[in-house]
Amino acid sequence: VVVATAGTCDLPVAEEAAATLEAAGCEVDRITDVGVAGLHRVIKALPRIQDPDVGCVIVCAGMDGALPSVVGGLARVPVIAVPTGIG
Repeated sequence: VVVATAGTCDLPVAEEAAATLEAAGCEVDRITDVGVAGLHRVIKALPRIQDPDVGCVIVCAGMDGALPSVVGGLARVPVIAVPTGIG
């Protein structure tokens, strides 16, 4: 499972998700600071998001829904959007 964040302000929510997944025995790949304001960072993270071993992507980002929408268009697996109180 990939857990991605738009910015560092989203880290507490993402870490809670990652810790829960790890407690359940899931392997977690954390990708931080890939907000759509710097689209080049999303593109750079694509190999990790599109890795064949990834079964799901969890995106923790602001309430505008921009990053989960972009990742949803690029990922080949289900994307779960987790809105944070920032953005």
